[in-house]
Amino acid sequence: MANGQWYPPEWPERIRALAEGTLTPVAPRRAATVMLLKDTDSGPAVHMLRRRASMAFAGGAYAYPGGGVDPRDDDHHLRWAGPTRAWWASRLGVDETSAQAIVCGAVRETYEEAGVLLAGPTPDTVVGDTTGDDWEADRAALVARDLSFAEFLDRRGLVLRSDLLGAWTRWITPEFEPRRYDTWFFVAVLPEGQRTRNASTEADRTVWIRPADAMAGYESGDLLMMPPTIATLRRIGAYATAAEALAAAPGLDMTPVLARARLADGEVVLSWPGHDEFTKHIPIGGASA
Repeated sequence: MANGQWYPPEWPERIRALAEGTLTPVAPRRAATVMLLKDTDSGPAVHMLRRRASMAFAGGAYAYPGGGVDPRDDDHHLRWAGPTRAWWASRLGVDETSAQAIVCGAVRETYEEAGVLLAGPTPDTVVGDTTGDDWEADRAALVARDLSFAEFLDRRGLVLRSDLLGAWTRWITPEFEPRRYDTWFFVAVLPEGQRTRNASTEADRTVWIRPADAMAGYESGDLLMMPPTIATLRRIGAYATAAEALAAAPGLDMTPVLARARLADGEVVLSWPGHDEFTKHIPIGGASA
């Protein structure tokens, strides 16, 4: 492997089946992930977790906190602050109900997997330390789906702070993957007084790492990552502070990125529009290059 690009060995066979019309794509599930940032003396760092090697999807790869949208994330009773649902619908390219669900999913998953909560008692405040036993009990109930996020906010007297999120990009899992996600990537700054922890059962390690260091690890093959992860790291690395990255988010293109696969000259060519570095050439019956 020349670098750390995540590439399952079963992909060539599935790509050929898709090209031959013997594989029917599954519908992608809505998902959201959040790039938490904090400033350091040498620039912003991003919070990443390493997925357990036993995970069926992207096992061993470094990623950000996130996951699938809970059907209850579109609860119309959800306490909300920041840009309106209509604004988010326009920004995310979906209807208002879906927009709320995606934003809610991003905030909920960040709390479930990193212990960081983008919510406050008022529209212009945010909670502090969330590491007590009572907070952990609520977090566990959310993970178990015994508690919806709307119910959690009501119980705590909190409002979701959608203004603390910036929509960054959107990637859709390739059509030949058996597990597919339509994922919206967000950026957020770690709230003052809060700290991350490895609260996810899907991760065996978490790190705060500068984008440049993460990219170096990817280039050397030491850090395994999926294309959207390394693509977002490259863009984040252009900003001098976490606040600058968050401020830049509203101006970024949210056109979905979906991998394309085609058969040409005895090989499968796999590409991601706008991201030529991830292009793979897989000889029929051979290894990728």
